[in-house]
Amino acid sequence: MSRSAIIVETLETVAERIGDPKDQIYARLFAAHPHFEDLFVMDTDGGVRANMLATVFDCILGVADGSESPRLHLEAARVQHDGYGLSAADVHTIFETVRDVCRDVLNEDWSAEMDAAWDAMLNELRTIGTDFGA
Repeated sequence: MSRSAIIVETLETVAERIGDPKDQIYARLFAAHPHFEDLFVMDTDGGVRANMLATVFDCILGVADGSESPRLHLEAARVQHDGYGLSAADVHTIFETVRDVCRDVLNEDWSAEMDAAWDAMLNELRTIGTDFGA
């Protein structure tokens, strides 16, 4: 199975099991990085979180499919989030959190093949656009 198919299947299975993983993703993110929650103080209706997560999933699926769109999203996000005092590594944290929530939801069904596919995708996301501004 291709990396793209593994990533898509993982996300589909998570959605089948728990529905929208947004609450689990942000709960895990804020538990690990409490200072991130302060950045969402004005997001009273969850719209910013939902929009950010939609972009995260676009990047994940874009990389899995070999699209160039994640480069644009990530370059913009890194510049925008720099204004909030966040580094590129901080921006990347949300992608790792999505993987971790997926792994927890799938539990015993999480395979070595899934782990390898997600690791490869995360490594690619980590390096996309790092030459921006250079």
